[in-house]
Amino acid sequence: MDYMAKHGAKRARPAELLPGTLRVISVRMNYYPESTKDTHEVLADGSRAFISRYALGRDYHKVLRNRLERLARQIRDEVECQCRVFTDSAPVLEVELAQKAHLGWRGKHTLLLSREQGSWFFLGEIFIDLPLPVDKTHGNHCGSCSACIDICPTRAITAPYQLDARRCISYLTIELRDSIPIELRPLIGNRIYGCDDCQLVCPWNRFAQKSVEPDFAVRNGLDDIALTELFAWDEATFHRKLAGGAIHRIGHELWLRNIAVALGNASSTPGIVAALQTRSKHPSSLVREHVEWALRQHSEW
Repeated sequence: MDYMAKHGAKRARPAELLPGTLRVISVRMNYYPESTKDTHEVLADGSRAFISRYALGRDYHKVLRNRLERLARQIRDEVECQCRVFTDSAPVLEVELAQKAHLGWRGKHTLLLSREQGSWFFLGEIFIDLPLPVDKTHGNHCGSCSACIDICPTRAITAPYQLDARRCISYLTIELRDSIPIELRPLIGNRIYGCDDCQLVCPWNRFAQKSVEPDFAVRNGLDDIALTELFAWDEATFHRKLAGGAIHRIGHELWLRNIAVALGNASSTPGIVAALQTRSKHPSSLVREHVEWALRQHSEW
């Protein structure tokens, strides 16, 4: 996550991204699919793959950006102004801006929370040079609850509002390009892309609304699919099935790395071991290393 250091203070200075910026319009968009396999059931079955619910459909960057571009055009049609949209695509302090826009508050897991919408939503922004009215900052309603801290599989939430990204499963399975630390592999379970545990346990998500956006609907059965089936995808299949989705950006090599770890954490069966053995001579040393580790977890076979 060197991008945070790379951009430095620019992240807190909108006018350095778009000269003349006076205000930021912050928006949120629900993403939890309207129809999806019960998440707790998938996590409880070590032979199935768990994928963070935001990544089951089309890449949110494209969907939300298109919506924001339309809104920006409508604004420009009504008044002369300069504006630019952002969707997790630049050094922008999204949660801080959303708090200032009264969309919610930063939860102890560091995500934005809303009393009406929980946290299953994306954030986006329009930087604009109009002196629009300023909203009141949202109050914090986490109270004494520590459910998100207590549930984190790798103890990545080190204290309220503090996250050690080096231990976060979302970082390990998406951003990290190297080997996953051996001591953390058993804690990842069957999570092959991201982790939703801190959101699943949050009491405020009782009020979350499911998305009716067709682009966020589950694709390729990814909400409930066997690890061995995904591990058998060759690179061409990976690109064909996942193109246009958020998962596609990690590439086939990291995809296999992540699934190998999950297979290593699964209950030992002949099918699991046989699946791992098919990749034992993979051209990638990164894949081979994680496959070898996984096979050692099933050494009795």
